[in-house]
Amino acid sequence: MSPRPLQPPLIGVFDSGVGGLSVLKALHQQLPAHDLLYVADSAHAPYGERSDEFITARTHRIASHLLAQGASLLVIACNTATAVAAASLRERWPHLPIVAVEPGIKPAVALTRNGHIGVMATPATLRSDKFRRLLSAHDGAAIEVHLQPCPGLAGLIEHGNGEDPALLALIDQFSRPLKQAGVDTVVLGCTHYPFVAAQIQAALGKHVQLVDTADAVARQAARLLGPPPATRSRRVLLQTTGSANHLTRLAHHWLSFHFDVAHAPGL
Repeated sequence: MSPRPLQPPLIGVFDSGVGGLSVLKALHQQLPAHDLLYVADSAHAPYGERSDEFITARTHRIASHLLAQGASLLVIACNTATAVAAASLRERWPHLPIVAVEPGIKPAVALTRNGHIGVMATPATLRSDKFRRLLSAHDGAAIEVHLQPCPGLAGLIEHGNGEDPALLALIDQFSRPLKQAGVDTVVLGCTHYPFVAAQIQAALGKHVQLVDTADAVARQAARLLGPPPATRSRRVLLQTTGSANHLTRLAHHWLSFHFDVAHAPGL
C-alpha cells in the first residue's frame, strides 16, 4: 500500500543537502500535528561554494515545488540559501510565512564570557550582505567576532562519515584559528555542522560553547502557524535531487522518527 498523501497544514523545508535534517528534527519535536515535506537538493550541494545567482535560482525553484505540493509555510533550513535568497523569496511571495535559519550571533553574544565569538560558516554565508547586516546589529557590543570560512566542510559532512580522516582534518584546520583567537563560544553557521558537533567540540576543546539555532527556528514556525490542528497521524516525506538510497541511510542514522523517501520530481 502506498503512503497516504501529505495533508495540510503542510510545512515545506529545504536545504542544499542533508544538513537541514537537523532543523527537520527540531520541527518534528515542536510541531507534532503537521505533515513535513523536506527537499534535499543534494545533486547541487553544497550551496556554499556556488554563485549567488545559482543559489537564488535553485532556491526559487524548490520553493515553487513546495508550494505546489501544498506548503502553507516554508522553512529555509540552509544558512547559505537564507543569506543569499531569503529576501527575494519574501519579495516574490509577500504573504507566505517564511522562517529562515541564520547564524546565532545574538545567543552567542549572550553566552560568551570573554567577548570572543567564532563563527564557522560557508564562504557564501560570510560574504553575504545579510550576514554583514546581522553582524552590524551588534556593533558597539564589547565583543570580537572571529569569522572562519569552512570551504568543503559541508560537502564532506554530506557523505555521512563522521570519522572520515579528511573530514576530521578539515575540522581541525578550521578550528585552529579560532582556538588561537581564544574564542569561548562558536556559532555553527551551517545546518550541516550540528551533525559533526561532537567532532568540532573535540577540536575546539570542552570549554568552548557551541551555538545551534535549529530549536529557535522550530519555535518561530510554531508561533507563525498558531494553534495546531486536531491530533492525527502525521507524515514526514523526504525528497532528494540526489540519491534516495544515500538520503535514506543518513536519515535513518540521524532521525529517530518514521519517514518516507522519494526522488524530488522535476527538480
